[in-house]
Amino acid sequence: MQCSALRKGGHVCIKTRPCKIVDMSTSKTGKHGHAKVHLIAIDIFTGKKMEDICPSTHNMDVPNVRRNEYQLVNVDDGFLNLMDADGNSKDDVKVPEGDIGKEIQTGFDDGKDLLVTIISAMGEEQAISYKEAPKQG
Repeated sequence: MQCSALRKGGHVCIKTRPCKIVDMSTSKTGKHGHAKVHLIAIDIFTGKKMEDICPSTHNMDVPNVRRNEYQLVNVDDGFLNLMDADGNSKDDVKVPEGDIGKEIQTGFDDGKDLLVTIISAMGEEQAISYKEAPKQG
């Protein structure tokens, strides 16, 4: 995607990492220079702040970011055992680090029915949030 077409809140690759744009500004340069776009973005997996400056006419890679909700079936050895709406199981997503991971583990231990949101981009996946499943019946 052309740099000038990127928008705040959109996604972009900076140093081959998928990031969400939190701020951007365009600066005009001298008489014959190109306008430059200054991007400030947050890595969607690590939460690290990244910055990049590129000419507005340059193309930037945009990651294909997908979000899927899965039902939590089990927590096993640091991995989440999940099931999608079609009944397919998925067990290759690690329990996220930090508070979310602890809360998912605690909720599971308490016997709660949890739906975990998995974000995936560029061959990486991570659990980013969860919520309690609505009660059936």
